[in-house]
Amino acid sequence: MRADTPRVSVVVPAYNESEHIVPVLDRLFESVRLPCEVLVVVDTEDDTTIPVVAEYSVKEPRIRCLVNTYGRGPANAIRFGIGAAAAPVAVVTMADGCDDPRQIDDLARLVDRGVAVAVASRYMPGGQQVGGPILKGVLSRLAGRSLRLLAHTGTRDATNSFKAYSTDFVRAVGIDSRDGFEIGIELTAKAKRMRMPVAEIPTIWLDRQAGVSNFKVAQWIPGYLRWYRFAFGPRLTAEQIRAYGQKIRKEDDQ
Repeated sequence: MRADTPRVSVVVPAYNESEHIVPVLDRLFESVRLPCEVLVVVDTEDDTTIPVVAEYSVKEPRIRCLVNTYGRGPANAIRFGIGAAAAPVAVVTMADGCDDPRQIDDLARLVDRGVAVAVASRYMPGGQQVGGPILKGVLSRLAGRSLRLLAHTGTRDATNSFKAYSTDFVRAVGIDSRDGFEIGIELTAKAKRMRMPVAEIPTIWLDRQAGVSNFKVAQWIPGYLRWYRFAFGPRLTAEQIRAYGQKIRKEDDQ
């Protein structure tokens, strides 16, 4: 690895965050000690986040704002950001300040040690979820704990978006989600089916204090259920997982 190559690429999907993203970026750069790049990914060139990040980049050259060309929505923004990542580790964190950026280094180091997916877990001892919709929390906790118990996924919080990934792993299996935030459970399920290691550390998640959440529970449940079911089954190769992804995308397009 070249000396100027970042150790971790932090991918931040954003949608019209405007000035609300500034304290999130401040905490991120105060917290991350590994050589990093921060990729803020938006859907359109008129997103209100862009001028704010452009101004921020004057004092912090490690940040870039990217306009996603894959299509609208958080899944496409995350896909685009991981695809653009220069580091061997990509950490996905939200622009709303719900995640604790102090844990980015620890998550990245787990991937350095050979983990395919490192999870910031709200539901393991020491973790906590503060605020947020009750139904969303109940469904998320139930899904995570049942997947760990029944499918042995290696984490109690498969649905959390705050995760670190080996970029080699992600590029080998691909990302098939096109809507919502189900990429977290998708890649956890794919790692499980490949029998690749998944690890977790506790996190405290705080509901956003400013702006409006774009999480749509009812609309995105079908995507979560698809990857929940996929976590159960025999070992697969990366090629077999890619073939499955092509199959479901073809079905979705019909």
